[in-house]
Amino acid sequence: MALAVAALAGCGAPPGLGEPTSVPTHTAAPTPSGPSTAPATPPNTPPATAPSLGAVTPTPDAGLVATACRNGPTGQRVLQLLRGRAGVLPANVRVQVRTGPLCAGDWQFTVLTVTGHEELQVITRGEPGSPVLVTAGTDVCTIEVRATSPAGIRTLACDAGPANGPGA
Repeated sequence: MALAVAALAGCGAPPGLGEPTSVPTHTAAPTPSGPSTAPATPPNTPPATAPSLGAVTPTPDAGLVATACRNGPTGQRVLQLLRGRAGVLPANVRVQVRTGPLCAGDWQFTVLTVTGHEELQVITRGEPGSPVLVTAGTDVCTIEVRATSPAGIRTLACDAGPANGPGA
């Protein structure tokens, strides 16, 4: 008998044998009644509480919302970046800052009006005085922006749609 069970064990359940319709249940042993082992609290003792951490107020710039950059970069700094080493904008093209820069964390979002072309969205990050270009174009919702930017930047870049930033 044990040999037949062992031989069938590797082949799966034979046809016609399904799962049992009821599963046996296990009941726990009753808890013994007796004296409680919990230490008694002396009267007039307040219950233990966690130490007070003071009033906790969330920081307004947690990156959840992009707001006007207080300390830069300026729109002109973003234009310099695009016309400089990045080589995104030629010197002879007329450009105007339409929106931003808007900041969330150490990321910035700017929308530029480019004469004779579509609007240009620009995402930079880093220190206000020396931002680094992350991406620029009509659709800036790149993998890097989706994966690593703060929610406020990601919302502007990915949820607003191509070239439809704030104020569009």
